[in-house]
Amino acid sequence: MTSTSIYPKITTHILKEMKLKGEKIAMLTAYDYSMAKILDKAGIDIILVGDSASNVMAGHTTTLPITLNDMIYHASSVMRAVKRALVVVDLPFGTYQGDSKEALQSSIRIMKESGANTVKLEGGEEVIESVERILSAGIPVMGHLGLTPQSIHKFGTYVVRATDENEAKKLIKDAHLLEKAGCFSIVLEKIPAKLGAQVTKELKIPIIGIGAGPDVDGQVLVLHDMLGITQKFSPRFLRRYHNLSEEIKGSVKAYISDVKNLNFPNEREQY
Repeated sequence: MTSTSIYPKITTHILKEMKLKGEKIAMLTAYDYSMAKILDKAGIDIILVGDSASNVMAGHTTTLPITLNDMIYHASSVMRAVKRALVVVDLPFGTYQGDSKEALQSSIRIMKESGANTVKLEGGEEVIESVERILSAGIPVMGHLGLTPQSIHKFGTYVVRATDENEAKKLIKDAHLLEKAGCFSIVLEKIPAKLGAQVTKELKIPIIGIGAGPDVDGQVLVLHDMLGITQKFSPRFLRRYHNLSEEIKGSVKAYISDVKNLNFPNEREQY
Protein backbone atom coordinates (compact mmCIF):
# COMPACT_ATOMS: atom_id res chain seq x y z
CA MET A 1 0.00 0.00 0.00
CA THR A 2 1.39 3.39 -0.98
CA SER A 3 1.55 6.44 1.25
CA THR A 4 -0.85 8.11 -1.21
CA SER A 5 -3.60 5.63 -0.31
CA ILE A 6 -2.73 5.65 3.40
CA TYR A 7 -2.78 9.44 3.61
CA PRO A 8 -5.37 10.96 1.24
CA LYS A 9 -4.42 14.44 2.52
CA ILE A 10 -1.11 15.44 4.08
CA THR A 11 -1.26 17.69 7.15
CA THR A 12 1.32 18.78 9.71
CA HIS A 13 -0.10 16.13 12.04
CA ILE A 14 0.33 13.42 9.39
CA LEU A 15 3.98 14.41 8.95
CA LYS A 16 4.60 13.83 12.66
CA GLU A 17 2.90 10.43 12.34
CA MET A 18 5.18 9.59 9.44
CA LYS A 19 8.25 10.43 11.55
CA LEU A 20 6.99 8.25 14.39
CA LYS A 21 6.46 5.35 11.98
CA GLY A 22 9.85 5.86 10.36
CA GLU A 23 8.26 6.62 6.99
CA LYS A 24 10.36 8.97 4.89
CA ILE A 25 8.86 12.25 3.67
CA ALA A 26 9.27 13.32 0.03
CA MET A 27 9.29 17.05 -0.75
CA LEU A 28 9.87 18.98 -3.98
CA THR A 29 9.50 22.58 -5.12
CA ALA A 30 6.86 23.81 -7.57
CA TYR A 31 5.93 27.30 -8.69
CA ASP A 32 3.10 26.88 -11.22
CA TYR A 33 -0.21 25.09 -11.73
CA SER A 34 0.87 22.53 -14.33
CA MET A 35 3.96 21.24 -12.50
CA ALA A 36 2.19 21.24 -9.13
CA LYS A 37 -0.63 19.13 -10.58
CA ILE A 38 1.86 16.54 -11.85
CA LEU A 39 3.69 16.40 -8.49
CA ASP A 40 0.46 16.09 -6.54
CA LYS A 41 -0.88 13.28 -8.74
CA ALA A 42 2.47 11.49 -8.43
CA GLY A 43 2.02 11.40 -4.64
CA ILE A 44 4.54 13.94 -3.37
CA ASP A 45 4.04 14.63 0.35
CA ILE A 46 5.08 18.30 0.51
CA ILE A 47 5.27 20.94 -2.19
CA LEU A 48 7.51 23.88 -1.36
CA VAL A 49 6.74 27.10 -3.17
CA GLY A 50 10.34 28.13 -2.71
CA ASP A 51 12.01 31.49 -3.06
CA SER A 52 14.22 29.50 -5.43
CA ALA A 53 11.64 30.73 -7.96
CA SER A 54 13.86 33.80 -7.98
CA ASN A 55 16.54 31.65 -9.64
CA VAL A 56 14.74 29.07 -11.77
CA MET A 57 11.70 31.09 -12.81
CA ALA A 58 12.99 34.68 -12.91
CA GLY A 59 16.68 34.15 -13.69
CA HIS A 60 18.19 35.96 -10.71
CA THR A 61 21.51 34.77 -9.30
CA THR A 62 20.23 34.76 -5.69
CA THR A 63 16.89 34.31 -3.90
CA LEU A 64 16.98 37.88 -2.58
CA PRO A 65 15.12 39.81 -5.33
CA ILE A 66 11.84 37.88 -5.24
CA THR A 67 8.98 39.82 -3.62
CA LEU A 68 6.06 38.89 -1.40
CA ASN A 69 3.68 39.59 -4.28
CA ASP A 70 5.71 37.23 -6.48
CA MET A 71 5.52 34.49 -3.86
CA ILE A 72 1.78 34.93 -3.46
CA TYR A 73 1.34 34.68 -7.24
CA HIS A 74 3.33 31.42 -7.42
CA ALA A 75 1.63 29.99 -4.31
CA SER A 76 -1.83 30.79 -5.68
CA SER A 77 -0.99 28.98 -8.92
CA VAL A 78 0.19 25.91 -7.02
CA MET A 79 -2.80 25.84 -4.68
CA ARG A 80 -5.23 25.65 -7.62
CA ALA A 81 -3.61 22.35 -8.61
CA VAL A 82 -3.05 20.59 -5.29
CA LYS A 83 -5.47 18.21 -3.60
CA ARG A 84 -3.24 15.98 -1.46
CA ALA A 85 0.17 17.51 -0.75
CA LEU A 86 0.92 19.95 2.06
CA VAL A 87 1.89 23.28 0.50
CA VAL A 88 4.64 25.30 2.21
CA VAL A 89 5.47 28.83 1.05
CA ASP A 90 8.78 30.60 1.64
CA LEU A 91 8.65 34.01 3.25
CA PRO A 92 10.93 36.05 0.97
CA PHE A 93 13.92 38.07 2.11
CA GLY A 94 12.97 41.28 3.92
CA THR A 95 9.47 40.24 4.96
CA TYR A 96 10.22 38.82 8.42
CA GLN A 97 13.77 39.59 9.56
CA GLY A 98 13.95 42.11 12.40
CA ASP A 99 10.24 42.92 12.54
CA SER A 100 7.87 40.33 13.95
CA LYS A 101 4.81 42.44 13.11
CA GLU A 102 5.82 42.54 9.46
CA ALA A 103 6.51 38.80 9.62
CA LEU A 104 2.96 38.19 10.81
CA GLN A 105 1.43 40.51 8.20
CA SER A 106 3.48 38.83 5.45
CA SER A 107 2.35 35.40 6.59
CA ILE A 108 -1.29 36.47 6.82
CA ARG A 109 -1.13 37.80 3.26
CA ILE A 110 0.28 34.51 2.00
CA MET A 111 -2.37 32.47 3.80
CA LYS A 112 -5.33 34.69 2.86
CA GLU A 113 -4.39 35.53 -0.72
CA SER A 114 -2.98 32.18 -1.85
CA GLY A 115 -4.83 29.72 0.40
CA ALA A 116 -1.53 28.01 1.27
CA ASN A 117 -1.19 25.65 4.24
CA THR A 118 2.01 26.85 5.92
CA VAL A 119 4.97 29.23 5.66
CA LYS A 120 8.73 28.68 5.92
CA LEU A 121 11.47 31.04 7.04
CA GLU A 122 15.22 30.90 7.51
CA GLY A 123 17.13 31.29 10.77
CA GLY A 124 17.08 30.34 14.43
CA GLU A 125 17.42 32.47 17.54
CA GLU A 126 17.65 35.71 15.52
CA VAL A 127 14.14 35.20 14.06
CA ILE A 128 12.47 33.42 16.98
CA GLU A 129 10.29 36.43 17.82
CA SER A 130 8.91 36.40 14.27
CA VAL A 131 8.33 32.63 14.48
CA GLU A 132 6.40 32.97 17.73
CA ARG A 133 4.27 35.84 16.46
CA ILE A 134 3.34 33.97 13.28
CA LEU A 135 2.48 30.87 15.29
CA SER A 136 0.35 32.94 17.67
CA ALA A 137 -2.00 33.59 14.75
CA GLY A 138 -2.43 29.86 14.15
CA ILE A 139 -0.20 29.77 11.07
CA PRO A 140 2.04 26.67 10.89
CA VAL A 141 5.74 27.43 10.47
CA MET A 142 8.54 25.34 8.97
CA GLY A 143 12.06 26.35 9.99
CA HIS A 144 15.22 26.33 7.89
CA LEU A 145 18.76 26.00 9.28
CA GLY A 146 22.26 25.30 7.99
CA LEU A 147 22.94 26.92 4.64
CA THR A 148 20.39 29.73 4.47
CA PRO A 149 20.47 31.19 0.92
CA GLN A 150 18.88 34.49 1.98
CA SER A 151 22.03 35.13 4.03
CA ILE A 152 24.42 34.53 1.12
CA HIS A 153 25.97 38.01 1.38
CA LYS A 154 26.68 37.42 5.07
CA PHE A 155 28.41 34.08 4.45
CA GLY A 156 29.83 35.00 1.05
CA THR A 157 29.78 31.38 -0.13
CA TYR A 158 27.53 28.34 -0.54
CA VAL A 159 29.95 25.94 1.18
CA VAL A 160 28.85 23.32 3.69
CA ARG A 161 27.72 24.90 6.97
CA ALA A 162 28.22 23.82 10.61
CA THR A 163 31.46 21.92 10.00
CA ASP A 164 33.12 23.54 13.04
CA GLU A 165 32.06 22.79 16.60
CA ASN A 166 30.71 26.24 17.48
CA GLU A 167 28.47 26.53 14.43
CA ALA A 168 27.26 22.95 14.92
CA LYS A 169 26.36 23.70 18.54
CA LYS A 170 24.47 26.82 17.48
CA LEU A 171 22.54 24.85 14.85
CA ILE A 172 21.51 22.24 17.41
CA LYS A 173 20.48 24.97 19.85
CA ASP A 174 18.50 26.79 17.15
CA ALA A 175 16.75 23.57 16.13
CA HIS A 176 15.59 23.02 19.71
CA LEU A 177 14.45 26.65 19.95
CA LEU A 178 12.37 26.31 16.78
CA GLU A 179 10.81 23.08 18.02
CA LYS A 180 10.04 24.60 21.42
CA ALA A 181 8.48 27.66 19.76
CA GLY A 182 6.09 25.36 17.88
CA CYS A 183 7.52 24.81 14.39
CA PHE A 184 6.04 21.66 12.84
CA SER A 185 9.19 20.81 10.86
CA ILE A 186 12.69 22.05 9.99
CA VAL A 187 14.70 21.97 6.77
CA LEU A 188 18.43 21.37 7.21
CA GLU A 189 20.49 22.44 4.21
CA LYS A 190 24.04 21.45 3.30
CA ILE A 191 25.40 20.29 6.65
CA PRO A 192 27.45 17.23 7.67
CA ALA A 193 25.42 14.00 7.58
CA LYS A 194 26.31 13.16 11.20
CA LEU A 195 24.92 16.48 12.38
CA GLY A 196 21.73 15.92 10.37
CA ALA A 197 21.32 12.54 12.04
CA GLN A 198 21.91 14.02 15.51
CA VAL A 199 19.31 16.76 15.10
CA THR A 200 16.80 14.27 13.69
CA LYS A 201 17.31 11.97 16.69
CA GLU A 202 17.05 14.75 19.27
CA LEU A 203 13.92 16.45 17.89
CA LYS A 204 10.38 15.09 17.81
CA ILE A 205 9.35 17.13 14.75
CA PRO A 206 10.17 15.98 11.19
CA ILE A 207 13.56 17.06 9.81
CA ILE A 208 13.78 17.48 6.04
CA GLY A 209 17.23 17.43 4.52
CA ILE A 210 18.81 18.88 1.40
CA GLY A 211 22.42 17.82 1.52
CA ALA A 212 22.03 16.72 5.16
CA GLY A 213 22.60 13.00 4.74
CA PRO A 214 20.30 9.95 4.70
CA ASP A 215 19.30 9.82 8.36
CA VAL A 216 16.89 12.76 8.36
CA ASP A 217 13.11 12.21 8.17
CA GLY A 218 12.74 13.31 4.56
CA GLN A 219 14.40 14.90 1.56
CA VAL A 220 13.76 17.98 -0.59
CA LEU A 221 15.16 19.04 -3.95
CA VAL A 222 14.46 21.88 -6.35
CA LEU A 223 12.29 20.40 -9.13
CA HIS A 224 14.11 22.15 -11.97
CA ASP A 225 17.44 20.81 -10.70
CA MET A 226 16.39 17.18 -10.27
CA LEU A 227 14.65 17.11 -13.67
CA GLY A 228 17.70 18.54 -15.42
CA ILE A 229 15.94 21.67 -16.63
CA THR A 230 18.68 23.71 -14.98
CA GLN A 231 22.21 22.58 -15.82
CA LYS A 232 24.77 24.86 -14.17
CA PHE A 233 23.84 24.02 -10.56
CA SER A 234 25.49 20.70 -9.64
CA PRO A 235 26.17 20.33 -5.88
CA ARG A 236 27.10 16.93 -4.48
CA PHE A 237 23.65 16.43 -2.92
CA LEU A 238 21.80 16.81 -6.23
CA ARG A 239 20.68 13.69 -8.09
CA ARG A 240 19.39 14.41 -11.60
CA TYR A 241 16.52 12.08 -12.43
CA HIS A 242 16.15 13.35 -15.99
CA ASN A 243 17.74 15.58 -18.61
CA LEU A 244 14.69 17.57 -19.66
CA SER A 245 16.82 20.43 -20.91
CA GLU A 246 18.12 18.33 -23.79
CA GLU A 247 14.75 16.64 -24.39
CA ILE A 248 12.92 19.95 -24.62
CA LYS A 249 15.64 21.42 -26.82
CA GLY A 250 15.36 18.42 -29.17
CA SER A 251 11.58 18.76 -29.37
CA VAL A 252 11.82 22.48 -30.14
CA LYS A 253 14.42 21.87 -32.86
CA ALA A 254 12.17 19.21 -34.43
CA TYR A 255 9.23 21.64 -34.36
CA ILE A 256 11.29 24.42 -35.97
CA SER A 257 12.43 22.02 -38.69
CA ASP A 258 8.87 20.84 -39.38
CA VAL A 259 7.56 24.40 -39.62
CA LYS A 260 10.33 25.59 -41.92
CA ASN A 261 10.14 22.51 -44.14
CA LEU A 262 6.32 22.69 -44.40
CA ASN A 263 5.91 19.38 -42.53
CA PHE A 264 3.69 20.98 -39.89
CA PRO A 265 0.75 21.13 -40.00
CA ASN A 266 -0.03 18.13 -42.19
CA GLU A 267 -3.42 17.24 -43.70
CA ARG A 268 -4.67 15.65 -40.45
CA GLU A 269 -3.69 18.74 -38.43
CA GLN A 270 -5.88 21.27 -40.23
CA TYR A 271 -9.61 22.03 -40.58
